[in-house]
Amino acid sequence: MYQQSDCIENNRDPVDGELASCGPEAPLKDDAPRKQVLIVDDERPIRMLLQKILEANGYICRTAENAAEARDLMAEKVSDLILCDINMPGESGLDFIRYVLKAHPETAAIMVSAIGDPLLAESMLQLGVYDYIIKPMDRNGILISVANAFRRRDLEIANRSYRRNLEKMVDERTDSLKRSMTQLEKAMNGIVRAIAHTVETRDPYTAGHQRRVADLAAAIAGEVGFDRDKVEAVRMAAIIHDLGKISVPAEILSKPSRLTVNEFNLIKEHPQVGYDILKDIDFPWEIATMVYQHHEKLDGSGYPLGLSGDAILPESRVLTVADIVEAMASHRPYRPGLGIDIALGEIEKNKGRLYDPEVARACQALFNEKRFTFDK
Repeated sequence: MYQQSDCIENNRDPVDGELASCGPEAPLKDDAPRKQVLIVDDERPIRMLLQKILEANGYICRTAENAAEARDLMAEKVSDLILCDINMPGESGLDFIRYVLKAHPETAAIMVSAIGDPLLAESMLQLGVYDYIIKPMDRNGILISVANAFRRRDLEIANRSYRRNLEKMVDERTDSLKRSMTQLEKAMNGIVRAIAHTVETRDPYTAGHQRRVADLAAAIAGEVGFDRDKVEAVRMAAIIHDLGKISVPAEILSKPSRLTVNEFNLIKEHPQVGYDILKDIDFPWEIATMVYQHHEKLDGSGYPLGLSGDAILPESRVLTVADIVEAMASHRPYRPGLGIDIALGEIEKNKGRLYDPEVARACQALFNEKRFTFDK
């Protein structure tokens, strides 16, 4: 903030004669910046003197005696900088500058006042005004203040431009990344479905089993409050949860009679085989572990690891219930389908012991209250 000398007071009224100089004027250089300055002051001598000083130093100036005239000039052409008196007839300079800074954020502003009020100066600086000059003013102080205002304005404009370019670049790269992720997701889903189809071609009696389990598991996951990402993880794991059966001889998978102990032990290896196939694939979720655990039970009576309680992933608990319900309700080579009521009865009977109670209740609600069906 500049406390200026009485130089302007010692200048004659420009109407009556030549303006006196406040010291040697800098010659106008060929490469001087041609910045646009709007001078707003109800005192004509001050307007004229400010105009002379600034134009002698390469600035292009327009003048207005009040805020209304200044608004008209800004509507015609936006100035780079405004030198504005605070107290004027009609709209105050402060209200005018508030309008300018909001309507034209790239215009700099310097306030001029005969009142040296620190609180007023601070409030204007907080508003976004670059400087606060106290009358009477001197030539060098005006030029320093204007030059500093333009340097700060140019820096802020450059920073805004940099931020806009940076934001644009980030948006473009984000869009590109999203497109790449979408393509990868489609490719991953295609590969997973191809794997599922490969398994089902070896076991025609369970064709569609993994898809139906995936539909139910995803619905249960949503019902218990899993977020969208987790629901998708459950769906994907369910689509390939029986991948390990690729190692089981087809005649065992389609055997129409009860399995022997050895045959059943061979079937029980499929979670391990599925895990071994999937564990080195960099899925965004723990797909291999979900597949590994889909026959585990809360009380530790499941296979292949005999895990219990919290050692079983929440996603795997959902997959277990969906798998049991679909398997019991559907036809198998060794028995006809038992129907959904018997399947839900199994879940009700053993919830809290074999099956996660919250998952069991969600599954029951889907069928009993929300009319979920496998053939939807």
